[in-house]
This record gives sequence, structure tokens and C-alpha cells, in this order.
Amino acid sequence: MEKTPAGTPVGADDPYEFAGRCDHLTGDGRCRYALGYAGHDPEFAAERAADDYACPVGEDDCEWRDCPHYRSTTDGRECVRCGLEEVRMAHENARPLLEEHHLSYADGGGTSHEITVALCRWCHAKIHNSFARITDDASPDPEATAAREERRGREMAEFGFASAAERYANDRDRE
Repeated sequence: MEKTPAGTPVGADDPYEFAGRCDHLTGDGRCRYALGYAGHDPEFAAERAADDYACPVGEDDCEWRDCPHYRSTTDGRECVRCGLEEVRMAHENARPLLEEHHLSYADGGGTSHEITVALCRWCHAKIHNSFARITDDASPDPEATAAREERRGREMAEFGFASAAERYANDRDRE
């Protein structure tokens, strides 16, 4: 299993198994990295420019892992291990239910592809603190479900309508 630089497991043998479309790929198949960051890797940018900035993965024998600037980061909507959905509360600094989990780290040569997935805090801890795997058949931890439902309850309460007079009266009753 792959490991972090600190030696803890990441929960996958092959990060590319979970990698999706490259974050730099535009809707028309061009490489946004070569277009926007040419100064970071002029040789790569020149190669892409010669091919009208086409993504190198579109070539016959090229895979995501072959591109030096491949990056696949999570959208963070649900835990890939247990399926727990994120519920974010606007205007609150509450800790998110989901966290970004890195599956790949720099290799000995100093190159790396950033590959991340979303894991709930509970699955994230299990993966780093044991030999749990991302592919395990897992259900949300009861504590995670309770936290999500508590947030959903607060969210639903926000949908209710109370006039300013009612809210003001309720605030005065609490004093």
C-alpha cells in the first residue's frame, strides 16, 4: 500500500485507480497548464503549443500517469469510502465533515501527481491509523451520521419562516 512521507498508509495500492480527469483539461481537450503556466515548464508548454495545446493524454500511448503535470483533486461532495455526504453550514466555522485525502506524494525524483479524494473525518482517521482501505465496504460511522443529521436539522430550521417581530419576541423571551 502507498504511504505518506510520515509512513502512514493512504488506503490504496495504486492512486491512479481513483484518479479522475485532469484538473488542467479544458472542455475542448486542451491543456490549461500549458496555456496558463508556460513559464513553469517552457519545454512542456512548447510541445503543447506545437500541438495546439492538445492534452498529451489524447495521444495513442499516453495515460494520465505519463503527463508530468497531471492533477486530479476531489470535489468533496461525499466520502468515497462510506458515502457520507457533506453538509456545510453557511456563516459557520464548523469543521467540515469531509476532508481532502492525498493518495500520492512526491517520489524519489521529486516529481508528483496530486491525486486527492474526499473522505469523511472518521474514514480518514481509520485509513491513516490502521490498514483500512478506500475500497473497503464501509458504512458511515454512527458519530458521522449523527453529525450530518444534526447539521441537516439546523439547515431545515433555517428554511422555516419567522417574521422579524416573531424573532425579536423570541429573543426577548430568552432574556
